[in-house]
Amino acid sequence: MLLIKKIRIFICVIAAVFFLAAAASAPVYSEITSNSLQQVVTSTVDAVKPALVRIMVVSVKDYSGREVKRESFGSGIIIDPTGYVVTNHHVAGHAKQIKCTMADKSEINAQLIGTDPATDIAVIKLMPAVPTEFPVAKFGDSSQVKVGDTVMAMGSPLAFSQSVTMGIISNTELVMPEMLGGLTLDGEDVGSLVRWIAHDSFIISGNSGGPLINIKGEVIGINEIQIGLGGAIPSNLAKDVADEIIKNGKVTRSWLGLTIQPLLKQQKNINGVLIGSTVIGSPAEAAGIKSGDILTKLAGQDVSVKFKEELPLFNQYTASLKIGETVDAVFIRDGEEITLKITPAERQSAIARPVEFTEWGLCASDITFFAAKEMKRNQSGVLVKSIREGGPASNAKPRITSDDVIVKINGNPVNSIDDLKNITNELLNGKSEPVPTLVEYDRNASHFITVVNVGIPDLIDSGLEVKKAWIPIDTQVLTRDIADALQLGDKTGVRVTQVYKFNDKDETRLKVGDIIYKINDSVIEASIPEDIELFPTMVRQYKVGSIAKLVVLRDGKEITVSTTLQQSPLLVREMKKYKDEYFDFTVRDISFFDKVKEQWTMEQTGVLVESVEQGGWASLGELLNGDLIIEVDNNPTPDIESFQTHMKRIETEHPVSVVFKIKNGIHEMYKEIEPSWTTK
Repeated sequence: MLLIKKIRIFICVIAAVFFLAAAASAPVYSEITSNSLQQVVTSTVDAVKPALVRIMVVSVKDYSGREVKRESFGSGIIIDPTGYVVTNHHVAGHAKQIKCTMADKSEINAQLIGTDPATDIAVIKLMPAVPTEFPVAKFGDSSQVKVGDTVMAMGSPLAFSQSVTMGIISNTELVMPEMLGGLTLDGEDVGSLVRWIAHDSFIISGNSGGPLINIKGEVIGINEIQIGLGGAIPSNLAKDVADEIIKNGKVTRSWLGLTIQPLLKQQKNINGVLIGSTVIGSPAEAAGIKSGDILTKLAGQDVSVKFKEELPLFNQYTASLKIGETVDAVFIRDGEEITLKITPAERQSAIARPVEFTEWGLCASDITFFAAKEMKRNQSGVLVKSIREGGPASNAKPRITSDDVIVKINGNPVNSIDDLKNITNELLNGKSEPVPTLVEYDRNASHFITVVNVGIPDLIDSGLEVKKAWIPIDTQVLTRDIADALQLGDKTGVRVTQVYKFNDKDETRLKVGDIIYKINDSVIEASIPEDIELFPTMVRQYKVGSIAKLVVLRDGKEITVSTTLQQSPLLVREMKKYKDEYFDFTVRDISFFDKVKEQWTMEQTGVLVESVEQGGWASLGELLNGDLIIEVDNNPTPDIESFQTHMKRIETEHPVSVVFKIKNGIHEMYKEIEPSWTTK
């Protein structure tokens, strides 16, 4: 689930007592009282469970100039006997590979049919090895859902086997509180179209995309969010979106270009929708609609938005207008009623999907209409989304950075991703070495040029970072004063200050006090403190695993030391982190350099406290920056994954106190935190 702030356990037995005690006149209650609760729940679950699937997704996202793959899990429900499955966009919308586990525990491959980030709905299709007719779930009418109705949430929490929890409908028109910042997926504000069905059935990460069902076994929602209460996309909206995706592979909506808001409190005696602004170049601007206008009727239908909860319904209506078909729009302007003609246009995607260009060391995308408006420019060019450190674009001088817009290459216009692909292919056709390429790019209002050596045929990929050669030593610059004091004349270079024992195979054969003059016959021209990065930079020019010959002065004698260049250890900024929202502190995995600094053994494990927010439970428990947490409630925490698992358990179990065993300096101690689980 997205936006999991707190995980609360709702005890369904209480709900059962409530239902059994309810008035017999209520249809749901009478149905339960005429049967045992167990029989009703069992029959309802049995009717839906065969159509429930657990979804394993390998998805991609651009990160540090690369298309990074990650594995995640979610849930879905079969809605067609040929194998169409409804789930969330945030589960499968960026899928490269999908595998579904069925109720009988068999596994079937699936493919993405289409996705709609604006409503967080996606459709996948099961692809069995032999033709199969699948069991299906039936959609119910979400407009008939009432507060207090019995519901059950089905899915695969935390990727476990299919499960079910029970609760009641808490709210039928939930909108996202402004303090939570809304829910944005691929640039789309999901809350602008979705008004969630809130319920207290326990759901957690992995339930996403699973069905919320009523006591009749009908799907009345698709579970999506957890913000204390669970939130489900209403089935009527989900069904319409899924049907269009199955039919057309995508969802097409109309667009007016209006920014709207509820009527102001002082406008309580009128009905309508307040126009905040119009988008430049939109149908609304072309129609002459102005900020402050109050829209009262659109395409013959009265419209009114007095409360935030009514915004999604208005947006759904405008999105359903026929594209290209002019309609009347009635407004109140300066106290007078006016009618304007407006022609809806097709709504474009908010953002374009990034594409990886390994030859450039970057990910880039087309510039959408909306992105261009935000950037205050036209749509020509390609938008750089992320840069790979150590790649061609990063190494250019001046370097290209994220949010730059590439507009020309060797004088040729670059208007789109396709242009960049074609030009890149032409540049590297028949070439075995990187090609120096003149690039023009915009950065905000400035126009830059640079030269990029496009193409890295021998780039060694180590996942998220480029592998960098490293000699496990620390050095200081051989300054002029130090050289004079050591009677070394005009020698330049570096002096070894520390030799690391990086692993059991280390054979640098360097010693503290060695003065290094050359590396592979290249003079190390370091002579002032500011040259401290010169030697490491020279080392990084060579491949990991290659042999470097160092000319060294040791005890007044010049010798040659050959050393195998190793891969540099991960930096502190590259370590995995975890922020605990309830206790208000952040931890990360420990790095090689942490172990060196603290003089820990290479076998030391734990998670290092990186920050503690003042006024939080961790701060009150005297947890400090630099504490190394090695146990939580007697459970070892060797890394971030194990630590997070224990903290999530704690948040569900609500213990009276939580005990951290920590290491700080030469001391080990226990720190006890006693949170109040009623408030943060």
